[in-house]
This record gives sequence, C-alpha cells and structure tokens, in this order.
Amino acid sequence: MQEYAGKDALIAEIRKTANLFVKEFEDIAETDKDIRFGEVDRTPREMIAYQLGWLDLIRGWDDNELAGKEVVMPAPGYKWNRLGPLYQSFYDKYRNHSLTELKELFITSVDSFIDWLADFSDKQLFQAGGRKWAASAASNWPIWKWVHINTVAPFKSFRSKIRKWKKLRTNKQIDKPTSNLEQKNYG
Repeated sequence: MQEYAGKDALIAEIRKTANLFVKEFEDIAETDKDIRFGEVDRTPREMIAYQLGWLDLIRGWDDNELAGKEVVMPAPGYKWNRLGPLYQSFYDKYRNHSLTELKELFITSVDSFIDWLADFSDKQLFQAGGRKWAASAASNWPIWKWVHINTVAPFKSFRSKIRKWKKLRTNKQIDKPTSNLEQKNYG
C-alpha cells in the first residue's frame, strides 16, 4: 500500500487522483452513462456512484462517532463479506442523476472530504487509535489507510476501468452493450 509523508501528501494524492478520475468523464455522452460492457463491471454512472458512496460512508462513520452514536461498518444492514448489495444501494441512490450532476457531486464531495481531512492532525491520521471506528475492524488501521483504500486506490483503479470502457465504446469491439436494466446481481 502506498505510504504518505503526512497529511498534506495524502491530501495532494487524493486531489490528484480525483481530478484524473473525473476528467475521464468529460467526453462521455449523457446517453452513454448507463451502458454496460461485459468486460467492465460498472457503467460510467455506477463508477461515480461507487466513489460517492464510499466518500459518504467514511464521513458518516466519523460523524456518528463524534455524535456519540454507534458506528456500524460498513453500513447498517450490510456485511463486509457481502458488499455487492451495498454497492447496489450506491447505484440506486444516484440512479436518476445526470452525468453532469454526478461529476459536480463528485467534485463537491472530494472538496468536502479534503476539508474534513484537513482538520485532523498527522498523529490522528497516521497512528492507530485516531478514531474508534478506524480501530473497530480486526485490522486496527489508522485513519489514513481507510481513507487511502476508499479514495486514492479506487480513484486509480476506476480510472483504468473508465478508460477501458471508453476504448470499448469507441472501438465497438464487443457484442451489444447492455443497459443498466440488465444489471448483474452483486449479491
């Protein structure tokens, strides 16, 4: 896993990878946002919805802890060993948003997420025990690892996915694409 010299380096990497990810959607037509190709497991809309869902979850864990509420991870009604239904809840939440709206929501969410991170000290972010929710899993990770695996890592991997999706769309090297209505079951 990538390491960081401190909070500023983590924030810089989030900003960089988020910008690279969202730029990939600039040349995707609104009418194509729900096209699925068999070789790419998500549509463009689902890719952004996935990112928005995880940004919201992390902030929600922290908000709940600070409010004295029980933190349920990954989310109430969902299990770590069955994340497909959780991902589907992200897709459903953003089903009726345009691609333009999703990109704007993503940019706003990343900016808000970075503002939230900026309030942590390096000690809180990089040492175990910075928040109870971060230590609640068997891994006892510091906050930065949770942040990395739910921002930088998927921003990079999903950038590759959207680039592959665009290549397939351009080359039309695949049989008929399927719409979002023919989703595979993630459960």
